[in-house]
Amino acid sequence: MCEAVNVFLPMRSGSERIPNKNTKPFAGIDGGLCLLKLKQLLECKLVNSIIVSTDDINVVNICNKFITERIKVVQRPPELASSATSTDELIKYVPEIMPDGHILWTHVTSPFVDTSLYDRIIQTYFENIFTYDSLMTVTKLKKFLWGNLGPVNYNRSVEKWPRTQTIKPLWEVNSGAFLAKKNIYETNLDRIGSKPYMFELDEEESFDIDWFKEFQIAEAIFQAKCLENSEPYPVFSDKNLTYSKLIDHAADVELIS
Repeated sequence: MCEAVNVFLPMRSGSERIPNKNTKPFAGIDGGLCLLKLKQLLECKLVNSIIVSTDDINVVNICNKFITERIKVVQRPPELASSATSTDELIKYVPEIMPDGHILWTHVTSPFVDTSLYDRIIQTYFENIFTYDSLMTVTKLKKFLWGNLGPVNYNRSVEKWPRTQTIKPLWEVNSGAFLAKKNIYETNLDRIGSKPYMFELDEEESFDIDWFKEFQIAEAIFQAKCLENSEPYPVFSDKNLTYSKLIDHAADVELIS
């Protein structure tokens, strides 16, 4: 039996590589990656609430375009909102603001982790919960990978250049999603447990936006997917989103602690 999960969605301001990365228009979507991700998550069957951790007023305003009690905005403390903040520091903070139960940590910079994929991730997590204590998304690497001392995933004394199909795979953590119980955050000080299920994403699904060139590539892929699926070009407006009155300052958004 699946249980509902609560999403932790971090979106701090001040991106240095892509200014306004979370909220700038993306592939014709006013509200950008932030609005797209909220829409994807709201359509998930097993998502109970979406806790948005932010210090960005633009993110607050976009959240308030949705009339729903499932989105809650928590003001990010300044000491956790700088580019110097480590992921480990943020992990320690997460249990303070998240409800009890299962936490799905995801990012707006993974635009191709969509509603159907989230549903599959959550379903897989619960199907394996008695064998694995958590889940993380990964990408399979079957390439010639070297460290300073030589190859790390094949043996040149056996075969100098093996077929890539025969190379032992390694798994890259792509940060598309992490799923674990809240008590794992509290006891392990981590967003995964000691035995995570590795949920494989393909290269397109795992595409992560970190640099401006990647932002542009993601826009092109997103638009091409719409054409391939014969879907209308995604421009979110009053006719396909439920809007509330825009709020101009953070004090008016529902904050939880």
